[in-house]
Amino acid sequence: MKTDLYLRPLGKGDLDFIYQMHTNPDVANYWCNEPYTTMEKLEKEYQSSQESDSHRQFILMYGDEKVGLLALYSISVRHRNAEFAIMFDPTQQGKGYATDASRLLIEYGFNQLNLHKLYLEVVKNNEKAIHIYQKVGFQIEGELKQHYFVDGQYYDGYVMSLLRDDYVSNDRKG
Repeated sequence: MKTDLYLRPLGKGDLDFIYQMHTNPDVANYWCNEPYTTMEKLEKEYQSSQESDSHRQFILMYGDEKVGLLALYSISVRHRNAEFAIMFDPTQQGKGYATDASRLLIEYGFNQLNLHKLYLEVVKNNEKAIHIYQKVGFQIEGELKQHYFVDGQYYDGYVMSLLRDDYVSNDRKG
């Protein structure tokens, strides 16, 4: 693991960084969003997130450089699960951060929040992301037929998940 890689809570001062990613078509398409948002909307979402326990958002840092956003959304205390999300600044992609960053968030979810399961949705043609998710232990649970509309075309997707027990047992093997 890259020792200078760490997570810190998202702060209001990070909104410009988040805005740049959300309005970049290359990033937004992988999140299946249109690359449209306003700073005002981001500020409102940030304010409401400060009053909610249903998600945790982090800035991924490498030393003193912002690399991306990692988050756990829809945290269910009762069912002990959450949706896993990761977004990288395009200038930081391809530098080998994804696996270690994913592990940081997984370990936070399992060891700090005592979650039992993490899940995510991914467009089927996002092979790089699927490879990383499988590398850290996520498994395909199901397929979503023509679920995502991106650039005028429908795409299939996967629902993937990772159970705490599977992660711990795989971690012991590795």
